[in-house]
Amino acid sequence: MPSSAVYVSSPANSSTPSRPLRRLTLELFGLIALKLELLMLIWWVAFAPHARPDVSPAMVADRLAPASPALPEHRP
Repeated sequence: MPSSAVYVSSPANSSTPSRPLRRLTLELFGLIALKLELLMLIWWVAFAPHARPDVSPAMVADRLAPASPALPEHRP
């Protein structure tokens, strides 16, 4: 009859965390939050402060109107 050996697992290395998945989850959420904050900062610096251009019909007509003719200089 074969004898069965019973193995008892003992913590061989006490420096390993007891819950590695929880630590990994927290690190990943922290990394995602940091990336979102960085993207929001980039968006705010690059796009948010810029004013929208005036696209009213009067302003467009004023911009596209031909330049007024220059008056000839008077030389004595």
